[in-house]
Amino acid sequence: MRDLLELAKTARENAYAPYSNFLVGAALLCKNGKVYTGCNVENAAYSPTLCAERVAFGKAISEGEKDFVAIAVVGGKRGGETAPCTPCGVCRQVMGEFCKPDFLICTEGKTYSLQELLPEGFSL
Repeated sequence: MRDLLELAKTARENAYAPYSNFLVGAALLCKNGKVYTGCNVENAAYSPTLCAERVAFGKAISEGEKDFVAIAVVGGKRGGETAPCTPCGVCRQVMGEFCKPDFLICTEGKTYSLQELLPEGFSL
């Protein structure tokens, strides 16, 4: 998972975060070994802001991927050290749409299962 965290750190460098100055990168590992990265993209209106995790999922899904193993997420203030950063509630729910409960979410210092971070996710 260390390699996945490094890819997330690299993706973080492309983040567009002029409002919060909180840069996030994500690296999504598919079952077939492909990795899709994403970074956060802020917007002055806030609600159109895209989280790094959802950017990575959108890229993967738009390329036909539907079988995911793990995602690494790295965040931190611009110019500062990275720190453990877990996905927001919206991103967790998106993961719940496409991933099994044993899907892994790796942060610096700890790895969680989706079940741990989204124990009562909404589904139809």
